[in-house]
Amino acid sequence: MKSQIALVLILLSFTFVNGQEGATAADTVDRIKLDLLDLQAREEQLKARMIELEEALKPENIERSLAGVGSTRPEELREARRRQLTIERESISAQLKILENTRTRLETSLAEAQGRAYQESARQAAPTQALVAQSRTSTRYLLFGALGLGALALGAGLVIYRRAIKLR
Repeated sequence: MKSQIALVLILLSFTFVNGQEGATAADTVDRIKLDLLDLQAREEQLKARMIELEEALKPENIERSLAGVGSTRPEELREARRRQLTIERESISAQLKILENTRTRLETSLAEAQGRAYQESARQAAPTQALVAQSRTSTRYLLFGALGLGALALGAGLVIYRRAIKLR
């Protein structure tokens, strides 16, 4: 029961994390990767427990686990133990299916977040390229402006020189 409550809390936290928008898409990618690692760890724990249960469900192991218990009805005790282990195995199997669905959803979210992160990085690079293009254009305008001013200065210098020659 405790493991089911923990599983529900984990799944709810995944839902809330995926519903929130991070500061950047790169942060979201990192957060989803951490969620996937947590999910993988939980899956490994459940798979290990499933192997333990499969082993415990063998008839000889059920008898061995009840060897120290005295009863007038050992068959009922063995059957009760088998039912208990079977119920736990089915519960873990259901949890593994839920985690598998969650993994699929997280992997989809990760792919989307990686796409958004790529787009954000492309948008951040685009203004830099625009500045480079603007700087080339600006350089051209500055060059033509400087040449124009130089031509005006040369023209003004010629006018002043001619007047100075006439005055002599």
